Amino acid sequence: MKVLFVAAEASPFVKVGGLGDVIGGLPAALNENGVDARVVLPLYSSIDRNKYNIRFVKYIYVSLGWKHIYCGIFETEHKGIKFYFIDNEYYFSGPKPYDSAPWDLEKFAFFSKAVLSVLPVIGFRPDIIHCHDWQTGLVPVYLHDSFQENEFFRGIKTVMTIHNL
Repeated sequence: MKVLFVAAEASPFVKVGGLGDVIGGLPAALNENGVDARVVLPLYSSIDRNKYNIRFVKYIYVSLGWKHIYCGIFETEHKGIKFYFIDNEYYFSGPKPYDSAPWDLEKFAFFSKAVLSVLPVIGFRPDIIHCHDWQTGLVPVYLHDSFQENEFFRGIKTVMTIHNL
């Protein structure tokens, strides 16, 4: 079983609240039970790339509306878990992960589409994509609306967890 966790934060890289704790711990617990659990996060400028040995993999472009947007792909392994990071300075260079509603809507729409766009590039096809909180809410929508023409994405299931409702 392969599970991809998609979230806006994960300890120790970036943590605002309980979501960061869950994403920092749950994938490791699943891996101990034989699940190939991996995590994808935004690469905020506040994340120390050197401290966590975060390495560049490749870049692609993601279409969002009329825009064709740079999307850097970075990765590291931390405590046995593979973490992938979506890089885009325009969206993720602010001093904190969350800002204001209008700005965050576009930022996380890009993130959600980028998550799916990088999967064939990194060669990871999860059985389940586990989305966390509203910031990843468009992942299931994009998966079933925009990505089904590609055989790679057919049959991938999604689950959504809302934290601190």
